[in-house]
Amino acid sequence: MDLEKILHDLQNCPCGKKHTLVTKIVEISSGVTHRTGELLAGAGFPKKVLLVADDNTLRASAGLLESLSAAGYEMKKLIYPDMKYARVEQVRELLALCPDVDGIISVGSGSLNDLCRVAAFQTQKRFCIFATAPSMDGFASDTAPIIENNFKTSWKAEQPEIIIADTKILAKAPVELKAAGFGDMVAKYLGILEWRISNLIIDEYYCPAVAGITMKGVEKVISLADKVTLEDEESAGGIMEGLVLSGIGMKLAASSRPASGAEHLLSHYWECYKLARGIWSEYHGKKVGVATVLINRIYHNIAERVTDIDPIPDPTDWDKVRAAYAPEQIEDLMKLNNPTVTDEVDPARLKEVWPEIRRLIKETLPSDAELMRLMKGAGAATEPADIAISPELLETGLRYHAYMRHRLMLTRLLPMLQLDVMDFVK
Repeated sequence: MDLEKILHDLQNCPCGKKHTLVTKIVEISSGVTHRTGELLAGAGFPKKVLLVADDNTLRASAGLLESLSAAGYEMKKLIYPDMKYARVEQVRELLALCPDVDGIISVGSGSLNDLCRVAAFQTQKRFCIFATAPSMDGFASDTAPIIENNFKTSWKAEQPEIIIADTKILAKAPVELKAAGFGDMVAKYLGILEWRISNLIIDEYYCPAVAGITMKGVEKVISLADKVTLEDEESAGGIMEGLVLSGIGMKLAASSRPASGAEHLLSHYWECYKLARGIWSEYHGKKVGVATVLINRIYHNIAERVTDIDPIPDPTDWDKVRAAYAPEQIEDLMKLNNPTVTDEVDPARLKEVWPEIRRLIKETLPSDAELMRLMKGAGAATEPADIAISPELLETGLRYHAYMRHRLMLTRLLPMLQLDVMDFVK
């Protein structure tokens, strides 16, 4: 991946921001596992490292430890049995191991990477990811979702200096993980839409060039939809490249805006609801894919059926919002809503730009039929029942997910529009 060209093309960007990257090397190739130690040494990555993995990712990356040892790497290891959730307790565990190392290597995907990127940021250690599955879009991100008090919030984190992925390993990843990566990528249609809508309504910063980089990654991934379920190195590498581009978009924008919208918060709501009850809630991208299908359908239905609006000041019933969350989650929830994001919305401005919002929905989002075709082709989950979401949890999540962030989204505007989200599910 030519990162220098990406930065060169963004020089003097019309958006007015200076775009930067920490990531210097992205190596996605066949058989790179056995060259990893040599590659890191050649890039000047420090030799005294903390290597973090779980039993599954360590097994998948056979040959990596030998490659690092041969290149002179001294490794302190933290190996979890099976890392599913990135919790604040694990962040603290990593922080305690960092004082006598100079770098951190995460072996895996998802939660392992999130823990490591937060620890690297807080201790100012150099950071490398060795990916074992193309399962999520955060490889190159500089934020990380961390769970505290059964509530998932976005933490400031370190973008990896180096990302390495062996297509031999990626191709052999479980189909469920590859399909989860696909589900995480189709969400970008909604992320870009919500970003543009917020720019229209409250003048939130928006960069068309960064949005274009993100969508280039999406196009790369969806072109391979029918190959996701195959044990094919070329398609696995292509999906990984698209996922990395999405994370780069987040770093360039200094925000997760290019990558996530209401669908991610709906997934987070379901996850936090189940966490509070000790229930495993499925892989992140799997949930996000299902949420994307739902929100994509709802937005199209709103654009088709709601031709005119008469917005009112936000009438949210905060007692009902609090009742939709577990007691230990409420403090964090209310911090994010004091002030709440709709305080920034002028109802007259919302009414004025509504025709443009409807146009953007139709222009930006795939049709329901096309999205379903892509998801089915990739072997991805599409229905709430596929991820054990009951009709009751579906409804509660759709009504109250948008309060989990101080972020303007169309679902957060529905109370002001006097619309019931459940009227647009079908």
